[in-house]
Amino acid sequence: MRSNDHMGGINAFVMTAQQGSFTAAAERLGLTKSAVGKSVARLEERLGLTLFQRSTRRLSLTPDGERYLDSCLSALEILEQAEAELTSHITTPSGRLRIDLPAAYGRKRILPLLLDMAQQYPDLNLTVTFSERFVDLIEEGIDLVVRIGELADSSGLVARKLTAQKLVICASPAYLKRFGTPETPEELQKHQCIVGFRRGQPISWLLKQQSGEITRYTPPPTHELSDGDAMLSAVLAGCGLSQLPLWLVGEDLRQGKICEVLHGHSGGEMPIHALWPKNRQMLPKIRHVVDMLVDARLKGALD
Repeated sequence: MRSNDHMGGINAFVMTAQQGSFTAAAERLGLTKSAVGKSVARLEERLGLTLFQRSTRRLSLTPDGERYLDSCLSALEILEQAEAELTSHITTPSGRLRIDLPAAYGRKRILPLLLDMAQQYPDLNLTVTFSERFVDLIEEGIDLVVRIGELADSSGLVARKLTAQKLVICASPAYLKRFGTPETPEELQKHQCIVGFRRGQPISWLLKQQSGEITRYTPPPTHELSDGDAMLSAVLAGCGLSQLPLWLVGEDLRQGKICEVLHGHSGGEMPIHALWPKNRQMLPKIRHVVDMLVDARLKGALD
C-alpha cells in the first residue's frame, strides 16, 4: 500500500506540473481536486520539500520541484521502455489504447477501422478523442495521433505517412446560380467563402498555379468554422464557396448536391500522418493499429 501511495503521489505531482493546476490534473486523472492536492501534499511531507509555489493566482514549481520533475520524467520513461520490452513478445494488442484523431476525418475514415479492431481483440480498450489542436503525446499520455497537414517539430516521435487528402473548391448549385461561378482565383474576393478555423486563425487555401506550383491563398472569411462536417453543411446550405477534401465531399459531388469550381486551381494536397512516441513503438497495440492503417491505405480506404 505504501508503494502505491508513493506512485499515486508521483503521478499526481507530474500531472499537476504538466497541467499547471490541481483542477486540470484532477480532470486528467479522474480524481477530485482535493484528492490530487492531498496526494501532492503527502509527497511533499514525505520528501521534506516544497515542490510547488502556491498562490491564489498560479501554481509554479520551486527549484526543488523542477529537479524532482526531471527525475520523475526520466524514471517514467524508463518504466515505459521496460513495459515495451517486456510486452514485445505478445502478439495480440491488449490494454488501454489512447488515440487522438482529427474530427471529421477521424470519424469517417479511422474510427470504423478502430471499432473493427476492438471487436477482433476483446482485451483491447479504446480511448478516442477528436481534436484539431496540437497534442503533446508524451505529456498527455496519448499513444498515437493522426494529423492532417505538414508536420511541425516531431522530435521524439515516429511519423508514418498514411495518405494525402486532395482538396477541391466547391459550392452548391443554388449559390452559384445566385452569385455566379468564379473563373479565376482573383474573383474569389467577390464571393462568400467558408473557411476552416484553427488556433484563432482562418486556414488559407492551397491553389495550383499554371506552372504547377502550389501557393497559399487567404480567401475572404465570410464564415469561419472549425469542423469539416460543419463546413460541408454550410456549403450544402448555399452559404458560400469552400475548399474541402475530396474524401468528405466526393459523394455530394457525384450526386450533384455541390459543384466543383476553379478545376485547374483547386488541386492542392495535404499529407496525413500517424505519429507515436519512439519509446512505445514496440507495444503490440501500437504496432497493430499502425499496420491496420497502412493496410487500409493500400486498399484505398483512407482516401
